[in-house]
Amino acid sequence: MKTLFEKLLRSTTSLINRIARLYHPRTLREKGWIWGSMLGVVTLSGLLFLLGLYWSSVPEPFDVRNNTRSMLQEMSLEPVTGSYTTAALVTVMETLLQKPGGYLSNDIMPPSVFLDNIPNWEFGALTQARDLARSLRNDMSRSQSQSLENEDLAIAEPQFNYSNDSWIFPSTEGEYRKGLEALRRYLSGLSQQGEMSTQFFARADNLRDWLAIVEKRLGSLSQRLSASVGQERINTDLAGDPDAAQSTATSDNVRVQTPWLEIDDVFFEARGATWALIHFLHAVETDFQDILRKKNALVSLRQIIRELEATQGSISSPVVLNGSGLGIFANYSLVMASYISRANAAVIDLRSLLSQG
Repeated sequence: MKTLFEKLLRSTTSLINRIARLYHPRTLREKGWIWGSMLGVVTLSGLLFLLGLYWSSVPEPFDVRNNTRSMLQEMSLEPVTGSYTTAALVTVMETLLQKPGGYLSNDIMPPSVFLDNIPNWEFGALTQARDLARSLRNDMSRSQSQSLENEDLAIAEPQFNYSNDSWIFPSTEGEYRKGLEALRRYLSGLSQQGEMSTQFFARADNLRDWLAIVEKRLGSLSQRLSASVGQERINTDLAGDPDAAQSTATSDNVRVQTPWLEIDDVFFEARGATWALIHFLHAVETDFQDILRKKNALVSLRQIIRELEATQGSISSPVVLNGSGLGIFANYSLVMASYISRANAAVIDLRSLLSQG
């Protein structure tokens, strides 16, 4: 190991010395300004490429329980019901803003403008965060349909739904930070005695309503991922209801295929969505633990988490492979769709358990 390190150090030193000689004033005078300009362009392109690779790295997962305790310790507060779910949402949004390179979806300068994988990852995670913020505002923080909504959540939820690609006047990051400030006030209020208007109600119906949104998101991602190879699908839009109608007529068979240049976009959007959802489900496991135990549904929730964690495995190829379903080469989108479909089926079963008395 020491010998290998010494060889690597010598190689790096030698490379730096060669680059320094290339940029020496005498060398530049001998070669001319055209050669010097070309060398500068190549060097700058190489640096931007390396920076782009670093910025494209996906953030590591965080421990939901330890993260919540640390966040509340900074406020001199103790965890209560709802603290884990709220803190997970705060951290996911902070991660979008503070990861390597910061928030990239609205950048207009290189290398960010040439990157598409990580902005799609950001959009997937952002979609899950928006759904949870809406559920917090409309359901989990309210005891019944006609109760008053929490003032802080009424600020945070629309802020998170601000355009995800605005770079100036106002910037996306600035609007999201305003939402984070309001969400942190809600988190603080949960643990403070006397804050009667700041509540989190861990009820089966609240969890079931949020899971209904998760179910639809996962179902959509699974269908879009499966369309990477192109499919002829039977139109089932009106199936199950003889009196159902739709705005315009559609054919009985539908050809569905994701454009070749968008395959990696859908793949990384799914990776981002499942990354955020894993943390939210871990938080729900703690905040809704009593309900889940009573319904004997903890195992079902943990199975969903396990299926989603499989979507975060390392990618062996520098590009998202798109082989045919049973062909020689792998199809990463179909593998991702398989994990998400199984998780979606488990979400449906979990919602059925929660609806039972």
